[in-house]
Amino acid sequence: MTSPVTSPADWLAGARPRTLPAAVAPVLAGTAVAAYVDQAVWWKALLALVVSLALQVAVNYANDYSDGIRGTDADRVGPMRLVGSGAATPGAVKTAAFAAFGVAAVAGLVLAATTAWWLVAVGAVCVVAAWFYTGGDKPYGYLGLGEVMVFVFFGLVAVIGTTYVQTQAWEWPALYAGVGIGALACAILVANNLRDIPTDTVAGKRTLAVRLGDERTRYLYAFLVLVAAAAVVAVAAATTWWALLGLVFLGRAVAPTRAVLGGAAGPALIPVLAGTGAAELAWAVLVAAPLLVLG
Repeated sequence: MTSPVTSPADWLAGARPRTLPAAVAPVLAGTAVAAYVDQAVWWKALLALVVSLALQVAVNYANDYSDGIRGTDADRVGPMRLVGSGAATPGAVKTAAFAAFGVAAVAGLVLAATTAWWLVAVGAVCVVAAWFYTGGDKPYGYLGLGEVMVFVFFGLVAVIGTTYVQTQAWEWPALYAGVGIGALACAILVANNLRDIPTDTVAGKRTLAVRLGDERTRYLYAFLVLVAAAAVVAVAAATTWWALLGLVFLGRAVAPTRAVLGGAAGPALIPVLAGTGAAELAWAVLVAAPLLVLG
């Protein structure tokens, strides 16, 4: 049997570029906080961005591999998956995931060596969490814990960590920004899992959406958008009221929220993922802009 020929376009699709704003946003927010309270260290910010992007791509490939070999993606509604569609072998996708993890590890080691060595442990936990989201014998993504981990690692850890490597101090605005970014990153996953409730139920994947059910999952999405808005106010109270400009992100969040609360299902939820990612990036840009200017 011949191995499938995977094109660069296939690999790009498998990396799920629409999810990458969720990797850019925390680094932007964390760097803006660092610039406001102390000063930005731009080469460290760039390395943090490499770590964040590489981890996001690694998670996407790892999920593709793990869900693919379990057969979870056999009747997928969303974007193409490499293993599930047969466009790439499981081994090749697994290798791609570990290559991305390697890029993140190298950049992370440089940051740890120039900041504090205990950050190596934080990075190791991030990699383990990324792999076991859908990997291993008992993936926590199948137990309804995916949203919690996304909030922690792609929100709190990513933003606070980005600020810390530049200021080497605890900063409360970074925590508030982490909550806002984490809420919207979590909302992306909630929308994704809302779309996949029918197929995940059949596959035995007990995501939070499957556990909550369709209606309550939709309310959870709207609640997370409100949490992100409240976080803007918290950041502004701790820094400058100009940061309230970040509330303009709600303009980008209106359409996806309306779609979710309006009962959109299946393929109709795919644009919600892109819309929520755009809202998250808008949150980061609009909050960051005054902090960077006034910092």
